[in-house]
Amino acid sequence: MLFSYHNPTRILFGQGQIAALAQLVEPGARVLLLYGGGSIKKNGVYDQVIRALAGRAWWEFSGVEPNPHMETLDKAVALVREHKVDLILAVGGGSVIDGAKYVAAAALYDGDGWDIPTRRHTVRRAVPLGAVLTLPATGSESNTGAVITRAATGEKLPFLSPAVQPRFAVLDPDTMKTLPERQLANGIIDSFVHVCEQYLTRPTGALVQDGYSEALLRALAALAGSFAGRDDDLWRANLMWAANQALNGLVGLGVPQDWATHMIGHEITARHGLDHAVTLAIVQPALLRVRLEAKRAKLEQMGRTVFALEPGADLAERTIAAIEALYRSLGVPTRLSAAGVAGPDAPGRLVQALERHGMTALGEDGAITPEVARAILTQAL
Repeated sequence: MLFSYHNPTRILFGQGQIAALAQLVEPGARVLLLYGGGSIKKNGVYDQVIRALAGRAWWEFSGVEPNPHMETLDKAVALVREHKVDLILAVGGGSVIDGAKYVAAAALYDGDGWDIPTRRHTVRRAVPLGAVLTLPATGSESNTGAVITRAATGEKLPFLSPAVQPRFAVLDPDTMKTLPERQLANGIIDSFVHVCEQYLTRPTGALVQDGYSEALLRALAALAGSFAGRDDDLWRANLMWAANQALNGLVGLGVPQDWATHMIGHEITARHGLDHAVTLAIVQPALLRVRLEAKRAKLEQMGRTVFALEPGADLAERTIAAIEALYRSLGVPTRLSAAGVAGPDAPGRLVQALERHGMTALGEDGAITPEVARAILTQAL
């Protein structure tokens, strides 16, 4: 193993922690409050944030979409420049926080913002940002990654930079109280697949990373199994913390990582508008079946340690079935056809999009070529 790890995000976790913004945000700060469709005004989060920002100069920008659009975010970039904002405060879920990361980076870049996710521009500077998390799923509140959509061309691409990692993040499980059932289910699935992308590769002997991954997967499986009790403070707290830990960098330190499920899933969302977590639930089981032999050893390990399955020659196959059953138990489709994406030409069009974006050697060993991706998507029909 070889790695360097530094996570500079200060996390304040627990009920009532939004009030701590009064200490986290400098008294003389010029703040842009960035949020989504306005639910934070209905559930009281907005009022808590505004009280904590008392005495600061602040502006607000709303309307950040799920799968945030560059076209929308560029309007926020203009506000940051106009008002000389020195802190962006993202209040929402992963999409809002991802959008804030783009705004923070694009505000200090003179070129086309789409250069950032297409890697024509390397982000080394960004406006500082903080986050108040309201929807646990992506871990974006304490990592360096973001995913942005360009609506005009139907493209969805990620970017990474330490410069856009939030300085602080407030995680108050009470903000989840008014979330729809669908978003909570999506949060479990998104977090579960995040761990799998860093764990379901090949054996490396990384006992700490494997053990931590397995603890998170068991926790998320337990939350799925107790989904009927989701209106509970402890249930919410466990999901919020598990989602954060799934993608804050720890479980992937020094081990091979896959991420093909995400890259393929991004193309499905960009083309067909499906929820991100739904695309993961559709692609991952198909990918695991196509890549079964390469992943058999870790699938068997997962079957034993996460699902407590009995040994046997078909243990890996039963593990995939258990993963798929977990997603279906949350009411999420695991086939493209069940999600309304049908037709024999669907895989081909998605593979063409992968090729356009240079996604031609995906997976931990680069073995997922366009031909393999087509096989995965055909399996997923």
